[in-house]
Amino acid sequence: MSARLIFAKNLRAFRTQKGFSQEKLAELCNLHRTYVSSVERGERNIAVDNMEKLAIALDVNITELLSDHDNKQS
Repeated sequence: MSARLIFAKNLRAFRTQKGFSQEKLAELCNLHRTYVSSVERGERNIAVDNMEKLAIALDVNITELLSDHDNKQS
């Protein structure tokens, strides 16, 4: 899976875990809701600065958003 799709999957998972709507997350990051939506669908080549904004809003380390949790080796 590409880094973009891993980020998208993790972003959605952390957002829903926090109970945030896409609109609420976008508001916290000063981004547009449709931008957050397209990032979650893996349609955007997101800038590192925006990755950082999203990580801060979700209170997670940016590496957690890029980590392929499904394919970690024990």
